[in-house]
Amino acid sequence: MSAPERIPPRSVTADAALLAHGELTVRGRIREASNAALYCTVTHDGREAACVYKPVAGERPLWDFPDGTLAQREVAAYEVSEATGWGLVPPTVLRDGPYGEGMCQLWIEATADDGLLALVDGEEPGPGWKAIGFAEVGEGRTALLVHADDARLRRLAVLDAVINNADRKGGHLLSAGDGRLYGIDHGVTFHVENKLRTLLWGWAGEPLTEEAVDVLTGLRKELTEGGALAGRLAGLITAAERDATRARVDTLLATGRHPEPSGEWPAIPWPPV
Repeated sequence: MSAPERIPPRSVTADAALLAHGELTVRGRIREASNAALYCTVTHDGREAACVYKPVAGERPLWDFPDGTLAQREVAAYEVSEATGWGLVPPTVLRDGPYGEGMCQLWIEATADDGLLALVDGEEPGPGWKAIGFAEVGEGRTALLVHADDARLRRLAVLDAVINNADRKGGHLLSAGDGRLYGIDHGVTFHVENKLRTLLWGWAGEPLTEEAVDVLTGLRKELTEGGALAGRLAGLITAAERDATRARVDTLLATGRHPEPSGEWPAIPWPPV
């Protein structure tokens, strides 16, 4: 597919200021989330928006990630996304709230049918689709799980490779009504070990686009000691995690290809959607 039509950027600075400085009011809890995730409104200087607030106090400990670091990782993913210029993660800040420090992210109203994932019969995906793998659909039947051959998804696959996303499920993909695609739920990212788990394996082993190479080249400069992005990440992830992020960018540029499953870690998250 051809690259998507360029969409005017939203006022990220204004959105981030609203999230960081506005009055946060809890409206309810998002019960599908594995950690405490609260649906809120935030108001500041006459503006109001819906947002998600995930307090650190509501995080469940994980065996392979240090306790109390998921909120910072969500903000770090946003910072890397912004540095790419692709705007794939909704504006996200770290702030105090009704239940202590946590991450606060702009709420994205997703379209009901985004056409990004599908189950199809047969051994191969049709035109415009990329194969993920076979899934059981009941009564002893299997179907091929596919994702769209969409330039926005391809950008997100590159971002996930950079931040080492260990949990890119289908439910973490949001198509907004304005044509933008967003990825959410980035708490398990930036590990120093390879933990990439994603549904977006359709381009595995394929050459990176020229656009991706240009973006990664710029990202490499931003991640060097003294770079703007390196400075923003310093308060969010460890020095070892920053070094590992830079190394992943180096590997992508050296190979010039999308990564492939290592075989050392489950390649697809569960449940996948």
